[in-house]
Amino acid sequence: MQYFFDLIGGARQLTLYALLLPIPIVIAVFAAEFSASRRRSPDASGTERLLLTIDALSTAVGKTFGWCIVILTFSTSYEVFARYVFGAPTEWAFDASYILYGTLFMMAGAYALSRNAHVRGDFIYRAWPPRRQALMDLVLYILFFFPAMLAFIYAGYKFAQLSTLMNEHSAASPNGPIVWPFKWLIPVTGVFMVLQGLVEVVRCIICLRTGEWPQRLHDVEELEKVVLDEAEQQRQAALKVEEAGLRRGGI
Repeated sequence: MQYFFDLIGGARQLTLYALLLPIPIVIAVFAAEFSASRRRSPDASGTERLLLTIDALSTAVGKTFGWCIVILTFSTSYEVFARYVFGAPTEWAFDASYILYGTLFMMAGAYALSRNAHVRGDFIYRAWPPRRQALMDLVLYILFFFPAMLAFIYAGYKFAQLSTLMNEHSAASPNGPIVWPFKWLIPVTGVFMVLQGLVEVVRCIICLRTGEWPQRLHDVEELEKVVLDEAEQQRQAALKVEEAGLRRGGI
């Protein structure tokens, strides 16, 4: 047994190898999600097809890491059960909770951006015509988004590199699992955000030229957005009927 531990770099490295075991499953889920997202792509050509391909990449990453919420739910439920039923709290549940939630939160960022789902002042924004929306988005991307994301990548890389050199373990629990592999998700997240941000900038430019927003991938939407879209469609239909009536009355 001691020979085995020496071979892998010590007993504390068992956690690292355990973390590597699900990688083939993650890759398979990612490939399936990417293929499914591509199949849901609306008909497009040229530039829009490239934009939708990157949207599909962001979607696949977000939905793959979205399974973290299932693992987090089971681990938290087990911790509560073990603590209050058996009186034997786990040593790993706290570390698992913040690592899984942080992973989910970061890796779903580009997916949310591809769906235009980040928080904004919609009560003002939605009243603007598409060209004004695109101009405002473009200015904000250039002034705030890209500088912040590039700083995020730079600082995150330094942070993860130092953590790796230290072979950093968590100090938040007696179990002390390694945390440096998860810190590499910081610069990786920044790269995905910049890539999706470039797509959104191209969309802004297209909208400024044509006056209409380009297509996005079809996906699940919040009920509030669905209700607002239906209300807007009904309003547009009512305006058309009213205009048709006025034309007939004028004749």
